[in-house]
Amino acid sequence: MEALKELKLEAEGNVSLREAVYQTLRRAILTGTFEPGDRLMEMKLAAQLDVSRTPVREAIHLLEKEMLVKQEPGRGVVVAGITLKQLRDVLEVRGMLEELAVQLACRRAREEDFALLNKKAESFARAVEEGKDVTVLAGRDVAFHDVIYRMTDNDRLIQLVADLWEQIYRYRIEYLKDARHGETLVREHQELVRALRERNEEAAVRTARLHIANQELAIVSRLEGKDRE
Repeated sequence: MEALKELKLEAEGNVSLREAVYQTLRRAILTGTFEPGDRLMEMKLAAQLDVSRTPVREAIHLLEKEMLVKQEPGRGVVVAGITLKQLRDVLEVRGMLEELAVQLACRRAREEDFALLNKKAESFARAVEEGKDVTVLAGRDVAFHDVIYRMTDNDRLIQLVADLWEQIYRYRIEYLKDARHGETLVREHQELVRALRERNEEAAVRTARLHIANQELAIVSRLEGKDRE
């Protein structure tokens, strides 16, 4: 298949043309406008977005680093699928970082941090209640977790998580496509806020583990269902 679908150049903030093209293509992949196996042809994408081929080529290179696209012999660049091994590899690493993060947050968080964390949890809950788009839900979920990572006061941990977030984001989108999972996340966020506020490391780690396990089970089930179609 060739990716000749509706595509409009869109970007957040005042960014370079390369960044605008990158954000546009990335969003199209993450939201399913471009599906696994779709070909991304520089010339046609450049014409669709009314840009030269250079920013498209540079954007595709960035997407390759995130494993959102790949080179396929005889076909060129195609949208990469999501494999169970990639999912488990990413979530194993995320699980360890998440547990460390909530432990450190319990020990180091300031009182004002809890107010901000609760605000982010409420923002996510409102988005679920209002039936917002999955990209909005994913963004607010990321914002919630970002507060927890900042509460650790560990710059290296924050950087490691930031590097991993790009790979996790695609799975988060896949998870949130089922509206029921948004409601599950609302409850898990509330439990995590409560455990952190009480500085209960055991409860915080238990909730973080459940949070990730639920996502893995749901996404694995969804991927296996797609394989059977």
